[in-house]
Amino acid sequence: MTIQNIALIAGLILIIIFFNFFIRIYNKLVMLKNNYEKAFRNIDVILMQRADEVPELVKVASKFMEHETSILTNLTKLRTDFLNAKTVEEKIDNANEFSKTMKNLFAVSENYPTLSSNSNFLELQKRVSQMEDKIADRREFFNDSVNLYNVGIQEFPNFILANLIGYKTQHLFDVTPQDKKYDGIQF
Repeated sequence: MTIQNIALIAGLILIIIFFNFFIRIYNKLVMLKNNYEKAFRNIDVILMQRADEVPELVKVASKFMEHETSILTNLTKLRTDFLNAKTVEEKIDNANEFSKTMKNLFAVSENYPTLSSNSNFLELQKRVSQMEDKIADRREFFNDSVNLYNVGIQEFPNFILANLIGYKTQHLFDVTPQDKKYDGIQF
């Protein structure tokens, strides 16, 4: 075996190693991107389900609270805004606003004993609470997925390939300071 043949074989081995390394990085980045996109779609499913069930809650609540139309109108508007949202950020903002408005509706319901004791309302309230718990769980999973993706595209040497294929840092599902505010239990 000549030195040229050895050099050729060594060169081919290095090229194969380089492409194998490149392919592994690319596949990891694709997996991370798809994972965070799937995580948001899972949130989207629950948000859509919640948006579909709100009209039923509004029907029941409106029978008992004719004069509380501003909250009910706002819920309907938020549902429409959610359905028309085009970006992840718009859906996140809308979902946060929707959650705040639902809290207001439940707070108002406490002032109306006939509404609070109505079995339909209680069932719908329970269902919405269950969905809110699912949304919280899926938001946490989404943030974990986004974090892994962001770390993955910022690691060396991954960031070189990530920049070449246009992968950008994604935003976490944030909770606003107003959402974090807790005034304690009021009696």
